Amino acid sequence: MKTAKILVAAAMAALIASPAAAAKKDPETRLAEKLEGRVAGDPVKCIDLNRVRSSTIYEDTAIVFDMGSTLYVNRPENGTRSLDRNDIMVMTPFNHRLCDIDTVQMHDSSGFWSGVVFLGDFVPYKKAS
Repeated sequence: MKTAKILVAAAMAALIASPAAAAKKDPETRLAEKLEGRVAGDPVKCIDLNRVRSSTIYEDTAIVFDMGSTLYVNRPENGTRSLDRNDIMVMTPFNHRLCDIDTVQMHDSSGFWSGVVFLGDFVPYKKAS
């Protein structure tokens, strides 16, 4: 009987700790996990949006642009409080490039404006060899 209670308690703890716990990690920790095994390169002023496969928002922290073998991390100069991973980024790039002088408007899932983010340099992270 005691063993059964312990097994049930362990199973419940595992269920509680799985996806819900991962979602509760702070953004800096999740970003560090994403960049694990990668080495930062010299910052660049612009990236080519035609090469971006996906992007991920880390709340109040950064935006990561995935270009396959390289991840570009942008820690905005201002407006990080507007970064919410459930929001939609609206960009108006010039010549298919996103640069450190550009801004990104953030909209919530219903389309309402929720803030503006002033981009900084893009730091490339490549897998360590």
